[in-house]
Amino acid sequence: MDTIKLTIDNREVEVPRGTTILKAAEQMGIKIPTLCHFELDGLALENRPGGCRICVVEVVGRRNLAPACITECMPDMVVKTNSFRALNARRTVLELMLSDHPNDCLQCPKSGKCELQSLAADMGIREIPFKGQQSQYPIELSPSIVRDSNKCIMCRRCESVCHEYQSVGAIGAVDRGFPAVVNTAFDEPLVNTNCVFCGQCVAVCPTGALSEVDNTAKVLRDIANPDVKTCVQVAPAVRVALGEEFGLPAGSIVTGKIAAALKAIGFDYVFDTDWSADLTIMEEGTEVIGRLKAFLSGDKSVKIPVMTSCCPAWVNFYEKFYPELREYPSTAKSPQQMFGAVAKTYFADKIGVTRDKLVCVSVMPCVAKKYETEREEFKVDGTPDVDYSLTTRELARLIKICNIDFANLPEAEFDSPLGASTGAAVIFGVTGGVMEAALRTAVEVLTGKTLPRIDFEEVRGLEGIREAVVPVPGVADLNVAVVYGLKNARTIMEQIKAGTCKYHFVEVMACPGGCIDGAGQPYHHGDASIVKARHKAIYEADRNMPIRKSHENPEIIAIYKEFLGQPCGEKSHHLLHTHYFDKKIKFDIEK
Repeated sequence: MDTIKLTIDNREVEVPRGTTILKAAEQMGIKIPTLCHFELDGLALENRPGGCRICVVEVVGRRNLAPACITECMPDMVVKTNSFRALNARRTVLELMLSDHPNDCLQCPKSGKCELQSLAADMGIREIPFKGQQSQYPIELSPSIVRDSNKCIMCRRCESVCHEYQSVGAIGAVDRGFPAVVNTAFDEPLVNTNCVFCGQCVAVCPTGALSEVDNTAKVLRDIANPDVKTCVQVAPAVRVALGEEFGLPAGSIVTGKIAAALKAIGFDYVFDTDWSADLTIMEEGTEVIGRLKAFLSGDKSVKIPVMTSCCPAWVNFYEKFYPELREYPSTAKSPQQMFGAVAKTYFADKIGVTRDKLVCVSVMPCVAKKYETEREEFKVDGTPDVDYSLTTRELARLIKICNIDFANLPEAEFDSPLGASTGAAVIFGVTGGVMEAALRTAVEVLTGKTLPRIDFEEVRGLEGIREAVVPVPGVADLNVAVVYGLKNARTIMEQIKAGTCKYHFVEVMACPGGCIDGAGQPYHHGDASIVKARHKAIYEADRNMPIRKSHENPEIIAIYKEFLGQPCGEKSHHLLHTHYFDKKIKFDIEK
């Protein structure tokens, strides 16, 4: 490897050629403050426009200060990161930002997690010497995301993740000078744009300019309402991330504490979305097997590859960008919506209430799930199958509001009959997990034999696109692919359009590494070690489960016997499957 030597703060360092000053300083343990720079190492998520100028450093012999995040190291370069000139420039830039920033920190949804707030504290800024006009923009509420452009600092992280990582392009910088802000085209509401509500813009925004819609007050209101019953479901990825909000190490598995906390909050019934993840495998797996058998027998009218349908941002993506290919994804609803459909029918009957008197809440690592609950096809007579979706962060706030000592909470079990699950269900929370869970069931069904091994490690990992060939003795070799990030998904969709796609089955998740780094998870500010710890914990939780195949879940077997009939049968298809729409945005040029 070609390396160079330079000096930073009177210490010599050797780095690969092309390394930025920021990276070189990090290697030495020197922290240079940044705002616009964002990087999630190893997950292809990066933003470094060099626009905020918070990271400026002094380079001996250079007339102007250099932005460390985009300036490459040169041989024998001498860098001063803490010179008076650099420190004064950073402070002045930050003071100018703060002069055009609302001072409602006590009410801001990112208070305590705001990078601008933390940086101001680190620099000891207690007053703003610059007085003048402040930007005034209306606050926009969408089903999932709140946009408060008054708090936008033009770091353009959101623009970068939307364009470069997700290839959606719903937002971007508009205007110049003082009015410059990140906005939608023609100032349209997000619902009228290509936005898929993945929420990754929320995850990377350093301030309160972007946040999720907060449903905690509505949930508390319904818990206190004696005229309704409340039930709650918890997604797989939540159990390996929630602990971070209470000082526990990243990757701590807090499943039992979550169940106990939700009961202490006052929910009447506490269930696990893992149960409906197992149900999803039964329905989606049966659909995959049916399509594969037909395709392999020569029926070329069958749409192959089958694509997963669990991620609502991914569903929004192909409805808006590839509606002509919407017959390829599985028709199975997501686990969240399957749970809601069963809760508002089967379970409501069991406890003797009508669907409008049962409030169903989900706790998800996701922002797009909020949008999903409001889709009209998931409502019956105007009543949604899932009434509210909370993010992992919202659950943490709810626990704190209710004065619960989460870290010292004794563990509890989920309730029945919608609470038992398998290891196949818990790995839904990580990229490759849905694929592996489906393979554990599909291969056994196709071969009629017990798997000699159930760990399909070939579909695991944190690369954006992974492919594998899975031998199914006596049937065929299955070509499968696992994808996260919608830009990578676009690659697969373009292959399908061109007729060059070689896969039989494809899993797609919108967020980096899957749901473990969903936009509703605790903020990690680019610390990839946190994502990797969650990833490792998911598989640990799987290994610890007594049953690790969805089709062996006794509660799943029981509900088919008692209520659903058979997977993809008439009743289960009506209740647990959906259809998709052409939502491609058509711009009115004359308007």
